[in-house]
Amino acid sequence: MRYVRSVVKREAVAHDLVQDVFVSLWDTRRRLDPTKPLKAYIYRMARNAAYRHVRDTRTHERKHEILKRERNGHDPSAGSSDRELDAGMLADRVRTWIDNLPERQREALVLSRYHDLSHREIAAVMDVSPRTVNNHIVRALGHLHERLEAFEPDHLTS
Repeated sequence: MRYVRSVVKREAVAHDLVQDVFVSLWDTRRRLDPTKPLKAYIYRMARNAAYRHVRDTRTHERKHEILKRERNGHDPSAGSSDRELDAGMLADRVRTWIDNLPERQREALVLSRYHDLSHREIAAVMDVSPRTVNNHIVRALGHLHERLEAFEPDHLTS
């Protein structure tokens, strides 16, 4: 559930998708290989459901969010101290940077750092080797490190 929620960003949608995954798992139970790890299979099913949902709704949600911000016309950080503003801006930027990573790098990083899966478990979910998982994570962290080094809060550059 936490993994799907981290991908789709909405609790109710994640709940529905996970429920659908378990219904699908139940429907296919007779075809499952009992020698293969069930956890990895469930994560893969959940990942596929989450990414299908994101693919189907991403453009619509982005347009809706942009219109909503333009309509509201206010700065949610107004009145915050500079330190709080910087921390909030950095947290938002890190989320954006992670969201903008190549799909496989983002997936490996999220499974590793936010869901505490081992490289072997991530490899089973992503259907790649553990070495490839490591490469994805190293590249993702390198990219985030570069972005963090270049980060300068907007109010300091104005």
